[in-house]
Amino acid sequence: MLSRALFVILLAMNLATAMWLWLAPSTAASRPATSDPGVAALVLLGESMASLGDASAELASAPEPVQTAVASTGFSCVEIGPFQTQSDLRQAESALVAIGQTLGSRESVERRFRGYWVFLPASASRDRALTTARELAAAGVRDYYVVTAGDQENTISLGLFRDRGNAERRQGEMRSRGYQADMSERVEEQRVYWLKLAQPPEPAADWRTLVSTADLQANPVACGG
Repeated sequence: MLSRALFVILLAMNLATAMWLWLAPSTAASRPATSDPGVAALVLLGESMASLGDASAELASAPEPVQTAVASTGFSCVEIGPFQTQSDLRQAESALVAIGQTLGSRESVERRFRGYWVFLPASASRDRALTTARELAAAGVRDYYVVTAGDQENTISLGLFRDRGNAERRQGEMRSRGYQADMSERVEEQRVYWLKLAQPPEPAADWRTLVSTADLQANPVACGG
């Protein structure tokens, strides 16, 4: 009889406890706000440093620049050129990827020797230059023209020669006819292009066999930078 009474009492206590827990207000709902509305939440120093550490780890795992990676693999680099046109440069770049890795290109301006120019000095006027030209034609002189514009306007060109001896003969011929022919070297500035190539220690082929452009050279350069 006593044990039955104890059982009933314990059962009643358990039911009362369960009822209280079910009806009690939620702890999360009654927790006060950690900051006023519109004010950013406080971040502890430890939490901030932890997030910075994660960001630093991501930066540390970023890939190396291409040129640095190439330099660390034992590749050697050369600069090939000069290419006369951008079209020649692009064709070479497409062909050379078969034996290495192209690392970009650059352009420069070169002074190139054109030849020896024989000419009659500029006349005082266009009419005077044309009169001289008619005199040359009447005397049987060929291969000349009157410069009509630029800093050599009204000059009469008598030819451009790669060989100095030929230029001197032309000058002597005109002087023997009574014309004070002069001679000067012609040099022009030309834009050219260079291609940087990284090659393995034992490339599959010589780069010269892959590029059809003539008169090219390869200069050793640093792979980085």
